[in-house]
Amino acid sequence: MSNEIYMHRCLQLAKLGSGQVAPNPIVGSVLVFEGRVIGEGYHQQYGQAHAEVNCLKSVLEEDQHLITKSTLYVSLEPCAHFGKTPPCANLIIENKIPKVVIGCRDPFKEVDGKGIDKLEKAGIQVEIGVLEDECKELNKRFFTYHTKKRPFVVLKWAETANHFIGSNDNSRLLITDEITNRLVHKWRSEEAAILVGTNTARVDNPALSNRYWSGKQPIRLVIDKELNLPKTLHLFDRQQPTIVFNYHKHLDEENLSFCQLNNNEPLLQQIMQVCYERNIQSILVEGGSNTLQSFIDANLWDEAAVFTHKEMLINEGILSPQLSIINY
Repeated sequence: MSNEIYMHRCLQLAKLGSGQVAPNPIVGSVLVFEGRVIGEGYHQQYGQAHAEVNCLKSVLEEDQHLITKSTLYVSLEPCAHFGKTPPCANLIIENKIPKVVIGCRDPFKEVDGKGIDKLEKAGIQVEIGVLEDECKELNKRFFTYHTKKRPFVVLKWAETANHFIGSNDNSRLLITDEITNRLVHKWRSEEAAILVGTNTARVDNPALSNRYWSGKQPIRLVIDKELNLPKTLHLFDRQQPTIVFNYHKHLDEENLSFCQLNNNEPLLQQIMQVCYERNIQSILVEGGSNTLQSFIDANLWDEAAVFTHKEMLINEGILSPQLSIINY
């Protein structure tokens, strides 16, 4: 039972890095000596120290001599390769930690069991799979990206009580309130990218920023197959990285890229491949209805966040997307 308690703490710590470490996973770590936590840490910022490093750094000077008698808990397998930082497996070995408890194995090909193998060959006792499902769920974007070779896709829309997403005359429906809008901007800060279709870009002229929340701005993705969108839209203001998927040109400029796709191949599958190659691990799809439905029909989605106004009714308009039963 104690293993689960300390792994829960690892998960709590890991969440503090949400939105700050992608495309790396969020990871938490705890060092325990005879039932007493003597060190804690988490991966705080992409390119900076990993959870295990910060955990060991947090150990007080008077407890340093206990490191070689303690158990290290970490929510994800320690890395075994040189990336932005040195391998955490090496650090654990150097500090002569006798036992390591791991939440789940890392699916990234540069790790994927290599960290565990390195620790075991050094004579360290390794226990794997404590709260494994919870640890995988915490990094579902990371796991989807590395196992399915595509971004984790979240669909988002707001609808009336009778399932309309918009009006026929394109006038704006105020389905959500300020609190909901702030929540959506928080979500935007936690995803790598945000995507809209041509009609939404033209009619709504969205900024697709997280201006009502703090954190990193998402990459803006827009589908404009025929390059008909006016360049006066907010999407072309170069305030944040933007990729325009189209059938006519390929061009990379500062904060604005035109990515040419093949009109004889499935559109969304090509977009997924481009995002995978560009290390974009997650996408928040914000519409419109046709774009959202195309993701559903292609079964290229993982979660759906639907806001429903229980009192608002309109006589006619644009119907909301219909979720397939298999993923509902």
